[in-house]
Amino acid sequence: MIIHETKFIGSFTELKQCPKKDIPEYAFIGRSNVGKSSLINLLCDHAGMAHVSSKPGKTQTLNYYNINENWHLVDLPGYGYAKISKSRRTLWRKMIDDYMINRLKMQCAFLLIDSCVPPQHKDLRFANWMGENQIPFVLVFTKTDRKKSQKNKDFIEEFETEFLKSWENMPQYFITSAKNKIGRTEILDFIEGINETYYAAKKKKK
Repeated sequence: MIIHETKFIGSFTELKQCPKKDIPEYAFIGRSNVGKSSLINLLCDHAGMAHVSSKPGKTQTLNYYNINENWHLVDLPGYGYAKISKSRRTLWRKMIDDYMINRLKMQCAFLLIDSCVPPQHKDLRFANWMGENQIPFVLVFTKTDRKKSQKNKDFIEEFETEFLKSWENMPQYFITSAKNKIGRTEILDFIEGINETYYAAKKKKK
């Protein structure tokens, strides 16, 4: 896929506010400070598209980006950030749950996993929650430039061991590095394949 145009649409706090345009959507989510903004900027080939912050909890809304007038990339708030009030965490989770479960245009969620830390229970719990709610998702291992290839392999094997304690199979996953621009082509090709199926089905209904 070639990115010709990227455009920030807006930030929303409720599902009913989200764009009505009938195009496929892809949600990007992960623990706070997992490298989500850097990955979005890499995918869009736009260094300033999503604001990169060293302070966790920067994203607090459903942030919509229109790609090629063909699909939406949706940046969701990070989970697991402790330095906010319990009431705010509850509101964020309600917003995320409502979007993930009820947004029919959402074709796949990209669950970002920080390869620089051991497997986290919060990531595994969130993956389990998506599975229980039949939400399609894939894994994206971030910050892999900070480790040598063998250590990346060891980390993925360690994560898979933990993951398969609750699952029969490991979902599809992507290895990425925003710094070294690794994983962009693979993710965009994956999205393009789903888009083709989406639009073919839409055309068939007419």
